Amino acid sequence: MNIRKDILFTILIVFISVNATCQNQEGSVSGSDIKIEKKKKKKKIRLPNIDLSHWKVTLPVANQEGKPVEISPPEILNFASIDVAKPYMYIDSTKGAIVFHAMPTASKTRNTKFTRSELREQMKPGDNNVNWTFADGAYMRGKIAMETSTRASNGKYHRTIIMQIHGRLTNEQRDLIGADDNNAPPILKIYWDNGKIRIKTKVLKNLSATDTEILHEDAWGNDEGFNFKEEVGFRKFTIEVKVSEGKMVIVLNGNEFKVYENIHMKKWGVFENYFKAGNYFQTRDNGAFSKVRFYELEVKH
Repeated sequence: MNIRKDILFTILIVFISVNATCQNQEGSVSGSDIKIEKKKKKKKIRLPNIDLSHWKVTLPVANQEGKPVEISPPEILNFASIDVAKPYMYIDSTKGAIVFHAMPTASKTRNTKFTRSELREQMKPGDNNVNWTFADGAYMRGKIAMETSTRASNGKYHRTIIMQIHGRLTNEQRDLIGADDNNAPPILKIYWDNGKIRIKTKVLKNLSATDTEILHEDAWGNDEGFNFKEEVGFRKFTIEVKVSEGKMVIVLNGNEFKVYENIHMKKWGVFENYFKAGNYFQTRDNGAFSKVRFYELEVKH
């Protein structure tokens, strides 16, 4: 009986010892696993909700001809693996955004002194000749944040254009007025301006101008501009642009609205248009740069 008790006691001691050893081993491993798992969760990959199949991008770097590099569909769908694009348009997988990085360089687009890392809408992928009018209607929505921006000598942050509606002459209109390209003025510019959202649009200088006369770029001037009250700073914000015949509405964060419904909008109906979005940097100060995050970008027609 005593021998049996001794054997049972010995087995119990061995069992407790082995179990404790296992628990210690499991504890050390599982604790490490938990830390690794937590790190994995912190580094979770997030992708932006943006379909680039109807956009081309212009980058602030020159090609062999000295013109800004452009990447159109379908190549733009693989922009993350295109070396020339990597410094200026890339995915921030921790934020779930596409970052557009711009700074002054020698490579600028025609009719401007500024550079850009900016998307241009292409209703027909790869083709600039298919666009829309106000009568057709259009809608663009973006969820955006300024990541970083340098300051000017006056202490204010350098501003950049984050969205546009750009006018375009048809080939027939271009030939009618003897223009050397299809460029027309932008009816809408939306700025990130020292932490606030500012809107600029165009006004017709002479309301009696004919339909042919208003096709000329110098027929249009700049309005005085409009600032939304909310200061977005470096936080996320949402911008919506709604266009219909003779009317344009811009909405900030679903709370503030700016409505343009006037003779200038009606006259603008003569032009074709396309959306732009990204970082059109508005300075040539040495060492200046900005980075804009786009988390979402949606267009409807």
